[in-house]
Amino acid sequence: MTVTAQQTRRPRPRPRTTGGALARRPLPGLVAAGLAAGLLLTGCGFQIHDRVCGSGHYPVKAVGNASGGDCVADGQEPPEGYVRYPAGQVPEYVDDEWDRHWSTVVVDAEGRVVRG
Repeated sequence: MTVTAQQTRRPRPRPRTTGGALARRPLPGLVAAGLAAGLLLTGCGFQIHDRVCGSGHYPVKAVGNASGGDCVADGQEPPEGYVRYPAGQVPEYVDDEWDRHWSTVVVDAEGRVVRG
């Protein structure tokens, strides 16, 4: 039996790359890895701020304790045992200036600061 050139199969040569394993990784993965490493090394990160309340709600302060609070739907009054924050002093994000301030303050049923 005679074998012709058309009947033989040879493996296709692979193109040579420089860079080894990194050269075969997709570019977006490299970019993401580089950004993550850079942020970790510099101590910086994306600061994602959690809102105190979701859309369509506002925060209220619990009467009689420093750490209590809740969220009430816009257009509704706070339930019994809660008061609105004073205008201009409403916490918007977890751990913002007003969130930290109000977590150390006790208020009465009128919203006045009292000793806790």
